[in-house]
Amino acid sequence: MAATAFLPMMGAARATPARAQSEPMIASDLEVVTVTATSVIVTWTTVSPTRVDQVGRPFPLDADTELRLAPADGTGPPKQVFHDATPTPFHYAEVHGLEPGRPYRFEAYSDGVRAVTSGSATSGPNTPETTGRITVLVPPPGRHLRTIALSNDVHYGEQVSGLVVGGLPPGYSQDPGLPPYPEVMLTAMLDDLRKDDRRADHLVVAGDLTSEASQADSQTVRSSLDSWGTLGTDYFVSRGNHDRPHVGADYAQCRPVPQALDHHDCWGESFVERQRLLAYELGGLRLLGLDTTEMDGSGGSIEPDQMAAIRAELQRDTDRPTLVFGHHPVTFESAITNLSGPGFVLNRGDSSELQKLYVDAPGVFFHHSGHTHRNKRTKSDTSAAVEFLEIGAVKEYPGGYTLLSIYEGGYMVNFYKTRSDLARRWSTRSRGEFFGLFPEYAFGSLEDRNHVVARDFSGLLPA
Repeated sequence: MAATAFLPMMGAARATPARAQSEPMIASDLEVVTVTATSVIVTWTTVSPTRVDQVGRPFPLDADTELRLAPADGTGPPKQVFHDATPTPFHYAEVHGLEPGRPYRFEAYSDGVRAVTSGSATSGPNTPETTGRITVLVPPPGRHLRTIALSNDVHYGEQVSGLVVGGLPPGYSQDPGLPPYPEVMLTAMLDDLRKDDRRADHLVVAGDLTSEASQADSQTVRSSLDSWGTLGTDYFVSRGNHDRPHVGADYAQCRPVPQALDHHDCWGESFVERQRLLAYELGGLRLLGLDTTEMDGSGGSIEPDQMAAIRAELQRDTDRPTLVFGHHPVTFESAITNLSGPGFVLNRGDSSELQKLYVDAPGVFFHHSGHTHRNKRTKSDTSAAVEFLEIGAVKEYPGGYTLLSIYEGGYMVNFYKTRSDLARRWSTRSRGEFFGLFPEYAFGSLEDRNHVVARDFSGLLPA
C-alpha cells in the first residue's frame, strides 16, 4: 500500500542511499496526478534500460520512493517530504499539509535516480512534469458540504483490455496467477473510498459496470457495490453500452425486454430497467441518472419517454442544484475529439434537446460521463453554465475515479489513481495500450483532472 506523508517532514532531508542493484535503472513515466487544496500525488515507474520481460516490456526494477518539495519562491534545494523504503517498481507519493494557492518546486527519486516524464501528454513546455512546479488549488469558500466519487467503466468480466475492433490494437491481459484486472481495480477503488483520506460520502458509477452484462457478472458487481453501501442512498449507477440487453442462450434465464423479446436484460435484473430516469435528493442536491444506451451498438440515445421525464423533472424545480450522470458524452467537442468519432457519443438530436433543457434549468451545474476512458472537460454547445466532464476508466490506465468536493461557495474536482499494489501494477501495464500512445489520450491535462469552480451552494445541507 502506498504511504502518505505530511508536510511537517519537510526538514527531514536524508542522504540518498546507494543502489543495491549493480545494473543501471531508469525512473520514467513521471506524472503529477492529483493537486488539491492541501496535497499533491506523484507517480512514476522504475525499469531496466537493457532488460525486457517475457512479452518485450522494459523489465521492472524495485527501488525506494522519494519526493522532494520546496516553496517555489525559496532559494534552497527541495527537501525530502516523502520516503517509502518498500521496494517497488510502481511508485506513488502522496504529500499533505501544503498551503492553498502556493506554488512549489518538486523532484521525484528512486534510489537516487531522478524520475523524468515520457510521452507528449506530460512533456509539454508548461506541464508540471517538465517545469518541476505545481501550484496548489484554492478551495471554494465556505463549509465543505459533501464529497461524491465519480467513476465509470469497470467492465467486470473483461479478459483483454485495449481492443477496438478485430483484435486491434494489441490488447493487454492480466499476468498469470493474478486476479482478473476488473476485479483488482474495482476492489482498489472501493477500498480507497472507505479510507479517511478520501472521505467519499457517495459513489456514482456511470455505466459499463460489466463487460457483457452476464447474469453472473452483474450480480457480482452488485454484491461488491453493496459491500460499500446501499444502492440509491450511498451509491448510484447508470447503464453503459456494455450493460445493454443481450441476445443468446447465455442470457435466456434473464427477463426479456418488452420491445424486443429476443433480448434479455440480466443487468437490469440486478440494477434498473432500461431507459429509465433515476432521480435522487441529497440534502437539497438533485442527482439525475440517465440511461443513454441503445438496444444494440455503442452509440448513445435517449428515448422519448425518458426525455419527457427529464424535462418534467428539470421544469419541476429549475433552480435546484443538479448533478447529471450518464454513460455517453454529450457535447460536440467530445464527438469530434474522441477516438471513435461522432457516432460513439450521444446522438446530435438528443444532445441538442438535452442541452436546451439545461439552458432553461440553471440549477444544472455538472454532467458526468464515461465511455471514452479519458479525463477530459469539454465545452457546452449552449450558453448553459454546465461542466461536461469525462472521467478515465476504473478498469485500466490511468485507473481511478474523481472526487467532486462540494462547498458552500463552489466545488473542487480531483482525479485519483487507485493505489493498491496490484492496481498500480496493472495501471502501469495497461498504459501501453494503443501501441503505447494511450496516456496521450486518456490521462488528460492537469486542469482537466484538477480544478475549482465557483457556484452558490449555500442552500445545501452537509452530508
